[in-house]
Amino acid sequence: MESVASAGRGRGPERKPEEVKSAARVLEVLELLGADGARLSLAEMAASMAVPKSSLHAILRTMQARGWVDLDPSGTRYSLGLKALLTGTAYLEGDDVTSLAGPVLDALAEETGEAVHLGRLDGTHVVYLAKRESRHALRMYSAVGRRLPAHATGLGKAVLAQYDPAEVQRRLDWPLERLTPDTVVDPEEFLAQLAEARLRGWAADDGENSVDIRCVAVALGSGQGEDAISCSAPKSRMDDARMEEIAQAVTEAAHSLSTLLKRLGPH
Repeated sequence: MESVASAGRGRGPERKPEEVKSAARVLEVLELLGADGARLSLAEMAASMAVPKSSLHAILRTMQARGWVDLDPSGTRYSLGLKALLTGTAYLEGDDVTSLAGPVLDALAEETGEAVHLGRLDGTHVVYLAKRESRHALRMYSAVGRRLPAHATGLGKAVLAQYDPAEVQRRLDWPLERLTPDTVVDPEEFLAQLAEARLRGWAADDGENSVDIRCVAVALGSGQGEDAISCSAPKSRMDDARMEEIAQAVTEAAHSLSTLLKRLGPH
């Protein structure tokens, strides 16, 4: 498995020759500020992007004037602006999957009483497109738009299980990042997890992304889609028997949403 483990090492985002340099840098600013929601200084952003501070400052001034980035009260740290939120909202409103998922997610959350998510594979990560909260006081943290490493989430593994090992090798960055003591980072063990998920029809995250949280996820449709539905809960409320029950409920929900999407046609 050495070839798998080393395949993605040192691979980072590279600017394609046909890209317009200034436009690419604007997008890099949005991607950087959107990565974890943190406020960053000009110096921090310039260092991360490997660009001169003077050039970046001019770009940030323009983006601030148009509402794409904001400055904090001290005038030294930048964050995403309101335009970014409006654009993200427009994306969700125009997406066929999220527009049809609402009633399905509502029903699944009502049936299980636990947190429910719709997620989409985005490179090596999964992005939450929609969520429904657990009815319990003790619940996991999540938010629409949050990005998590695909290899450490039920959602990501449910989607990746649709692909053969060579495609998984191409899609992920190796070596895999360890988020918790239970995160599976060994290539052979990870691919075995995907094979098991493929066989039984659902994927699991057992404290691999967040300690003490278990998750069950099922990909939408058959073939090589990018979306999945999941249900998550603390381990104290999800033993193995309960996990099997929730897996059945999530499978039925994913089938229902997939059926709706098929009726809609190609999307």
